[in-house]
Amino acid sequence: MSWVSFCCLFSMSAWCWLPAGCYSNGKVTKACGNMEPHHGGQGQSGPSPYRLTANASTFSPGDHIQVKLSGTTHFDGFLLQARDAASANSGSTVGTFTLIDSVTTQLLTCNKQPGSAVSHTSDAQQTEVGVIWNAPEHPPDEVQFVVTVVSHYKVFWVKLPGPTVYKQGVTPHPPESTTKPSVHTTTPAPLPGPFVSDGCGQSKSCLLDPPGCDPKEDGGCFFLSMTPLETDKSVIFELSGPAEGYIAFALSWDTWMGNDDVYMCIKDEDRVSVSAAVLSGRTHPDDQTQSGLSSVSWRLADGVIQCRFSRAVRLSNQEPGRYDLDQEYFLFLASGNVQFGKVWKHNRQPLISTHRKLITGRPDVLEGSRGPMLMKTHGAMMMLAWMLTGSVGTFVASFYKPDWPNQSLLGQKVWFQVHRGLMMLTVMLTTVAFFLPFFYRKAWSKHAGVHPYLGCCVLALSLTQPIMAVFRPPPDSHRRCIFNWAHWAVGSLTELMAVAAMFVGMHQSSLLLPSPWATHVLIGYVTWLASFRLLLLAQKHLSIKRSLRSDEQQFILSVQSEPSGWGSVIKSLILAVLALGNSAFLVALLSSVVNV
Repeated sequence: MSWVSFCCLFSMSAWCWLPAGCYSNGKVTKACGNMEPHHGGQGQSGPSPYRLTANASTFSPGDHIQVKLSGTTHFDGFLLQARDAASANSGSTVGTFTLIDSVTTQLLTCNKQPGSAVSHTSDAQQTEVGVIWNAPEHPPDEVQFVVTVVSHYKVFWVKLPGPTVYKQGVTPHPPESTTKPSVHTTTPAPLPGPFVSDGCGQSKSCLLDPPGCDPKEDGGCFFLSMTPLETDKSVIFELSGPAEGYIAFALSWDTWMGNDDVYMCIKDEDRVSVSAAVLSGRTHPDDQTQSGLSSVSWRLADGVIQCRFSRAVRLSNQEPGRYDLDQEYFLFLASGNVQFGKVWKHNRQPLISTHRKLITGRPDVLEGSRGPMLMKTHGAMMMLAWMLTGSVGTFVASFYKPDWPNQSLLGQKVWFQVHRGLMMLTVMLTTVAFFLPFFYRKAWSKHAGVHPYLGCCVLALSLTQPIMAVFRPPPDSHRRCIFNWAHWAVGSLTELMAVAAMFVGMHQSSLLLPSPWATHVLIGYVTWLASFRLLLLAQKHLSIKRSLRSDEQQFILSVQSEPSGWGSVIKSLILAVLALGNSAFLVALLSSVVNV
């Protein structure tokens, strides 16, 4: 499982960020200080659809003030506190709260003060909650209510300022000037329409998989475009793919995952979260952020997820792990599933990768290879082992023992030497192919489904066969029958598992063969094999049936041990046709492996 040029799928293993990212029950006391939910990204910096209100502007010690959180859209969670307005960033809470609805809200203990904060009790969507704040006996002069609101897992606002209430006799501060400096925001906005491949190779560089697909018309089209802007020395990226969960691309110095600059568009219910991260080693992305991204927009429709953003060619030194865009990198494109707010990866290798310089004087349309070279070799060796050498070898042992009775090869019967030679070659091919994915992945593939388990079974059973053969009893032993049945059963089971592994393997993202063409070829191979097996079983049955009609036992033995010359020739032709047909199906699949 490796590659030489371009395509390969890296998947980002599941994560659930600490400390509050997985606390849908609202037990988020670990976030009391900074009030950040730690959901794997930064809070939104744009306007919030939520607001805090209070039914009073002044208070005396022991007073009760009703505080309400409401919004124009629902929210999944929140954390509400009252803080000293003079040191709101210190994290010290003021007073306590009393619940109005204990079903949807709960009290928390912050700064060792019970009831000093309020949060949600579940991830049930709400649009309004209310609580009562109780002023302490010795309050500060000014108290401000602050709240963190989680709209969706990746969409949240941290420490939204609420109203400030003043102790009786304290003069309120004059309102701040409404003229505020412009603040850069990366709050995503919806895209007006789908991306198009028009302009690829002319005004922008594009990566398309499959080649020539149109993201506007084809929901299965993986699309990445890069448009350099000389005016402000930035690059506009457009990313599109099936809305299964996330799509992402990464910049890497080599063809191996790790220490990469990753950019992700993650489906979050009916929204899309756009962020950047650093991939350290072969782990999940660290510290997702929108820092450095601007003009962010997205679209989620028709089974397609699309996002657009721009990024400066050179970032400040405050962005460790992030790469400048005026260098040559391996470019990875990836996709995977998102479930319950977590990104689950199918594989640890990229869906697509290519090596190029992102900022060039001439836009182009990029091409690459989906299948890493080690993965191509793995698939080719397994197909050769079980579509040709192993298949023909089992046929020889099952149907050709009585043939060529007067001929020997290296002191043994011809059928035995042919069978043993083909099966030993099958075992060697299987063993070598089995270890190639480990050389590529450097670990067990946790998200490749049942395929690696089938592969382990095939290897174990393949190695069992020659071990059994070494200890087989003599031909005249009463235990020879047990060996024959066991040898046949293990061989048949191994071949069935190998075929099943091929069916599953052709859908692995690291060596994704064209569908449904490759599946149809493999179905044709299985049908071809079954037809010949039925044909030879029928011939064997008829031969035995003719023998049983004879009253002479000697004739029976002679028929079984010495078939007629013409019968032997016909069976030899059948074996040749079988081998040629298997080779044709094998070449058809190998050609698709080469073109991956």
